[in-house]
Order: sequence, then structure tokens, then C-alpha cells
Amino acid sequence: MFNILVPDNLNQAGLDMLAKIKEFEIYAPGKMSREDTLAAAPKAHAMIIRSDTTVDRELLEHAPHLKVVVRAGVGVDNIDLAACTEHGVVAMNTPDANTISTAEHAIALMLALARQIPQADASMRAGRWDRKQFMGMELYGKTLGLIGFGRVGRAVAERAQCFGLMEIAYDPFVPDEVARHLGLSLVPRVEQLLEQADILSLHAVVNDATRELINAETIAHMKDGVLIVNAARGKLINNADLAAALKSGKVGGAALDVYDVEPPDADNPLLGLPNVIYTPHLGASTQEAQDAVGTQAADAVSNALIKDRYDNVRNRDVFNVLGQS
Repeated sequence: MFNILVPDNLNQAGLDMLAKIKEFEIYAPGKMSREDTLAAAPKAHAMIIRSDTTVDRELLEHAPHLKVVVRAGVGVDNIDLAACTEHGVVAMNTPDANTISTAEHAIALMLALARQIPQADASMRAGRWDRKQFMGMELYGKTLGLIGFGRVGRAVAERAQCFGLMEIAYDPFVPDEVARHLGLSLVPRVEQLLEQADILSLHAVVNDATRELINAETIAHMKDGVLIVNAARGKLINNADLAAALKSGKVGGAALDVYDVEPPDADNPLLGLPNVIYTPHLGASTQEAQDAVGTQAADAVSNALIKDRYDNVRNRDVFNVLGQS
């Protein structure tokens, strides 16, 4: 019998899938505190987490039987992959489940930003009729720069083409033929993209090369009045530098779904700016995406523990450790 610990909220479709497997004993009381998670960890053979639970050395040391941890979602920022490898724990994610919902949300933010839809809505609700104040911008003929060209970046590119946007992308890990297949160009340097783009859409992972990629130095390369959409990771942006550029007009507007700290601190300089649209990390917040996240995570645990099959592994070096044990 395998004990499956689910310390974060997981949709019912995923839990129902786990419950049908006779070899599994499920402990999923809903969102658990850190203390309760540590107390339950010694029995766990597998964990399914969302963004609220951090799998670090402390947690791993409380979980001697743990074989698998699955992030029900894309980002694994909250998993210490090196520590998992040292402890012989396979870390996986579900990278396909959120793709369509996140891409659609990025497009929605782009349209809302170009036409100032939230601001116009707020004005109407306040009883005003300020047509001249909300002059917008057509997407047609503009250049969309995609920073990061993985699953979500590609899905955004496919959907943006129907608006007549010209598209370029920067991603040093993606081969040119992938972009050519979609009819756009990969530029070799991010500065080239920044200089050409009327709209920037961020889809990169956070690493040493991309952390605070949007900063005073890179903003200086951008067109005056550029629009920035971030439905990827808040840590891609230097908050103070972007806020200054938004106030000066160098950056014409931003649409933010993610923040370096969530929920954002009250003193975050990006909050409260009139040319910024905010959503509370809604990229994957559709019923379809949540069902897919849960069932794909459950499927990953089942395949690993029952069939010894591992997909979307984020610390492949762990197999060297397991092979030596």
C-alpha cells in the first residue's frame, strides 16, 4: 500500500482518479499548514503539490519513504530539485495541463491592455462617459515579442497570428526550426527583440539568466510606449525599475498576472499605477485546466509507483542516484 499525501487543494477529478487505485491510501484534507505537512510526511510515498507547499531539505528529511513528488502545474520553483536528487526522490510536473488556459489569458491581457478595457469599465461604473480618455491601439501590424518560446509561448504565438501581429521570439533553448514551423523568427539576442517589439509577452522560466530580466538596462533598449504582458513568473521583473518606466511613460502599460511575492506586498511599487492591469494569478484558473492538472498529476503518481514509468521528470540525475542504491 502506497500513502499519497496531497497537502494543497487539488481538484476533485484528480482525487477521484487516485481513489480508484486499490494500492493507494490517500490523505488529502485540503490546504495543510507547514506543521501539518511535516507531521504527515513520514508516511508518504508520493506527494502531489501545488504552489503553496515547498519541498525543501527539511520536508524531505521528514519523509524517509518518499519516492515521488509531482507539481500539479508547470513551475517547480517551490521544489528543491538538488535536494530531491540527493534523497532519491523523482520530481515531476504537468507542463501541458495549463498551456491553453495560460495562453488565452495572456491574449486576454494583451487585448485589455491595448484597449484599456478595465479602466474604461471602471470609468463607466463611476458614472462617466470618457470616450476620448481611452484611445486604444490596434494589434494589427504591430510586432509581438515573445520572451520564452516553450509550450505557452508557442500557444500564444499561434493565437496571436489571427490578429495580424508580426511575431519574433527569443529563447536560447529552442531550435530555429520550431519557430520556422510557426512562421516567425527566433532572434539570437534578447536586445534585438526588445528593440523591435511593440508588445512584449513574457513566457520564460526563472533562472540565473532570466531573473529580473526586465530591468532598467533592458527597458532602455525598448521602444517608447511598449506594452508588457507577464503571465509567466513575477521574478522575471525588477519591480522598482518597471514601475519607474511606467511612471515616466517609457513603458506605456503593463498587464500583470504574476508577482514576485504572491499575494503582492502592499509596498510593491507596481501596485496602484493607472496604466497597469492586475489579475491575481489567473492564468490556469479555468475548470478545464484545473481538471487537467489534477488528473495528469494523479496519472503521473500512478505511472511512477505502479508501472515504474516516469514522465516530465525535472531532476533526471536522480536516476543515477537510484541506480547506485
